[in-house]
Amino acid sequence: MQDIAGTDDKLIGRKDGAVGHVIFNNPDRHNAVSLDMWQAMSAVMDEFLADEDIRVLVVSGAGDKAFVSGADISKFESERATKDAVAAYSAASRAAYDRLYNFPKPTLARIQGYCIGGGAALAMCCDLRVCNQSASFGIPAAKLGLGYGYDGLKRLSDIVGVSRAMEMFYTARRFSAREAYEMGLVNACVPDDELDDVVNGITARIGENAPLTIAAIKRAAREIGKNPEDRNLDELADMVQACFDSQDYIEGRRAFMEKRKPVFKGH
Repeated sequence: MQDIAGTDDKLIGRKDGAVGHVIFNNPDRHNAVSLDMWQAMSAVMDEFLADEDIRVLVVSGAGDKAFVSGADISKFESERATKDAVAAYSAASRAAYDRLYNFPKPTLARIQGYCIGGGAALAMCCDLRVCNQSASFGIPAAKLGLGYGYDGLKRLSDIVGVSRAMEMFYTARRFSAREAYEMGLVNACVPDDELDDVVNGITARIGENAPLTIAAIKRAAREIGKNPEDRNLDELADMVQACFDSQDYIEGRRAFMEKRKPVFKGH
């Protein structure tokens, strides 16, 4: 693995072949997130976006206790105590969420342990979510008096439905990994010692497939989430046509006829 230049000890960007890793590295506080970590995340995302070798992005937390447990409450007095400070923190976190949600390559949240508050919001910005059986999920905003905006609620509602999303917010209780899987919050719930193997298997399969096809599918998924009048279906149609015009389309056909695994280049 290769660490990305410019990352710090609390937010690590790491490259492993075709897989980019964003690692929240604050295990002493269950990977709670501070302002500087949100700011560093946006920089790491830009690095992976520019790297043509990266086919898929995995977001995870360091250690074995937590994915991300939300905002670092110990920093509230210094980072969120005034109106201006709250606005600055909200802008940085919102920019990081939006960057992840709109990242044009596939994204996967590798979830173990606590996935709480901002951690749950982070996971909702990913395309896929895989958790271990020890994971737990919750959004305790109502216990802390925090305001919660439209984007976060919509992303959760798009995944689990409005009623389930409201239950999570209204009760502010902890949901088990099994409950998360049953409501569709995660794509898979696996034994603790199998999490890495399952995540690596998924990323390997994604990395082998045609990047242009995957990019078009991701773009289509994001267009679905927009209001009908805001959708850019013409641009999406151009992306679909680019698949058929690509060398990868030729390679895919030839590999199928020759009964071999295709080697896609993304052009």
